[in-house]
Amino acid sequence: MKIQLLILATSTVCSAAVARAPPAKQTFELIPFEKVKADAERLGVFKPEPDHRTFRNNTNKAAGDVDSDFDAAAGTCVEPAIRVEWRDLSEDDRNAWINAVKCLMGQPSSGAYPGSQNRHEDFVYVHQAMTGQIHMVGQFLPWHRYYLHIYEQALKEECGYAPAAMPWWDESKDSADFTASPLFIPQAFGPIPKKGPNGEETCLTSGFAITIHIGPGGGLSDRCLARALDDTLVASCNDDFSNYCNSYTTYAEMEPCAERGPHAYCHNGIGGAMADVASSPGDPIFFMHHSYVDRQWRLWQNGDPARLSEVGGNTAGDGSGPPLTLDYVLTSMGLREDATVADVMDIQGGYLCYQYSY
Repeated sequence: MKIQLLILATSTVCSAAVARAPPAKQTFELIPFEKVKADAERLGVFKPEPDHRTFRNNTNKAAGDVDSDFDAAAGTCVEPAIRVEWRDLSEDDRNAWINAVKCLMGQPSSGAYPGSQNRHEDFVYVHQAMTGQIHMVGQFLPWHRYYLHIYEQALKEECGYAPAAMPWWDESKDSADFTASPLFIPQAFGPIPKKGPNGEETCLTSGFAITIHIGPGGGLSDRCLARALDDTLVASCNDDFSNYCNSYTTYAEMEPCAERGPHAYCHNGIGGAMADVASSPGDPIFFMHHSYVDRQWRLWQNGDPARLSEVGGNTAGDGSGPPLTLDYVLTSMGLREDATVADVMDIQGGYLCYQYSY
């Protein structure tokens, strides 16, 4: 199904950039880089290992040309779909992603999620409602891997997204200058204006120049999608920081670093909706950012086969819950069927069937 460029009925496009004071919101907690670096130097800096098993089935296939081949009877992933880095996508595949997201924004809400004005915002609402269960907890990485998967499935089934897999963004290549990234252009995700002297955000006028309705925080408020780039923060969205986090040898140590390290710095550094823990998926760049986070976890898992079944941490943000286990249920409040942590541990384990292009 070919999706044409859409003008969203649910969106309000401003005729000129509008700066505004940032609304009240909870930003992401950051871990000091100096602490992570000191730990990494003590442990030995992580060096990503290629996942030979991942690429075994596709050595003669072009990136983006391989569709996912799932053997339901055997419950195995036979030929994983390839998540291609944004720069390596064809123009058609870039447009396919952007148009599918706009399509989802143009679809009516299911009506099950208060305040949601369209199908995309159904996903935003669930993230908002579950914020305390999916951040600062052991299940942060598994839940967001599951969340990317079900969002991709919605794009395929409800908006005809045709490529085999969603793209990913190697944000480390842009950490020196996000404004030069090929993602932040009018034909893609729209610009990334720098924050004002008092933290002012600027409404987008191209790309996803839309009105959002979920958030900030746990509230509901109609406002433009805005960004407020902080160059100092996004400079930490780099492979060195990620590799330092991946130097930790246990999941219980690695996960908090991944969550409060490059993940958090990039959210806060992009600003606007992305800097709001609860409603950050309101900005579609969220899904590209989390593809990078997911890939970094995959690289850590590649370091030892035992890590495909290793989890840790508590299931409650205040530490009062039980420890995370593989049978912990990942729910999306009815968006799609629930899964378990075990289901998403291996991106080629059967429930999931994809790989990263590098």
